[in-house]
Amino acid sequence: MLLNKVQKSYLNIFIKVLIVALTSWFVYSKITHQQNLKQFNALISEFDGSSIWLILGVVVVMMFANWSLEVIKWRHLSKKIEPLGWWTAIRSVFCGLTWAIFTPNRIGEYGGRVLLLQPENRASGAVAMGVGLFAQLVLTSVFGALSIAWFVQTFLPTPVFVKMAVWMIAIIYASAFLILYFNVHWVDTLVGKVKFLAKVKPFFSILEDFTSKELCHVLLISFARFAIFTSQYMVLMLFFLPELPLLSMVLMIFILFFVQAAVPSLDLFDFSVRSFVASNLYAYITTQEIAVMAIVSFVWFVNLILPAIIGTFFVFQVNYVGGNGKS
Repeated sequence: MLLNKVQKSYLNIFIKVLIVALTSWFVYSKITHQQNLKQFNALISEFDGSSIWLILGVVVVMMFANWSLEVIKWRHLSKKIEPLGWWTAIRSVFCGLTWAIFTPNRIGEYGGRVLLLQPENRASGAVAMGVGLFAQLVLTSVFGALSIAWFVQTFLPTPVFVKMAVWMIAIIYASAFLILYFNVHWVDTLVGKVKFLAKVKPFFSILEDFTSKELCHVLLISFARFAIFTSQYMVLMLFFLPELPLLSMVLMIFILFFVQAAVPSLDLFDFSVRSFVASNLYAYITTQEIAVMAIVSFVWFVNLILPAIIGTFFVFQVNYVGGNGKS
């Protein structure tokens, strides 16, 4: 059934209000019952006020730098489909972040982001966006796999041949991700060989257009993002837990990222996974597990929940029914 202009207008308003209501309810229900955030509040109360605000301010600034880099990456990826202005790209990224928090494994981020593209470009845009997310996953997998091998060798009493086998598996695993990333066009070839995917094959053809140089560029931007959110953890841990050995601290952060990427979850339930993994990992080098969980939860809030809240303001600027999504 075709909708007239007035009906589309009311439906757009309904969808916008629904998204904001869902986001508000999810955020409120989780933050009010988030014990680790309360523990973080107790943790910072033990330190000098000016120093605390400086540290927290640095972490928040890093969050904006992180998502600014994602905006740059998204513009770079989408230019093969539809050139985006800076303001459109910013709205696109933050709308995606809002959609992501109440969908499994952040799948809603695709829909929220590509809605600001022309309707005929959205499917290809989702594929291009997937390249950017895969670049981030490559880094998480490479650093995470090698860090797990280090962890096994350093902390687990296992025979030498087991440690060597773990290192070999980690190197093969990391290499496989790098090889697949720089040959991402293989996905297009694979889709073309599956009959029931014939209808979506045209959307994947964009993968043939990415050169090794362009993929390197995307990977470098992704690495800068990876360095930033690693640094967020480091800044807080160096301040609150200065006794932690630096190398162990950093490599365990990489393992934390790896586990987060491997376990399907909602963003709003992700803190449980993060806290559980972090507390068990860092138990090998500190007895301050509660402080570790509090820090992990705060970074979760700053990097995912705060941007999602910001994104609700952009949600009202998107047309979800009819047009190209821009309003």
